[in-house]
Amino acid sequence: MTKVISQHSDLWTLRKIQSLVGMETVLLKKQIETVQARVCFFEERHGKFSEQGLHGQVDDMELVEWEGEMATLERLQKKLTRLEDVNFEYE
Repeated sequence: MTKVISQHSDLWTLRKIQSLVGMETVLLKKQIETVQARVCFFEERHGKFSEQGLHGQVDDMELVEWEGEMATLERLQKKLTRLEDVNFEYE
């Protein structure tokens, strides 16, 4: 968990930081939805396979694209998890 501790008496500043984290969370969720849609489209066309199971069955460029989408999805989900774990405290 990430902890953000505000030692400033200005509540507006802390709310602004919370708002920015919230907006970033929303943007990440939209990006995840977009990437998941592309992955689903690929899997509808080729079925659900492991990376090894797709070699030789699909065009190499499609395979590279699918692998990239899967890596992007994993990276975005990790970022989202970290942002959702941010805890704001006042002092």
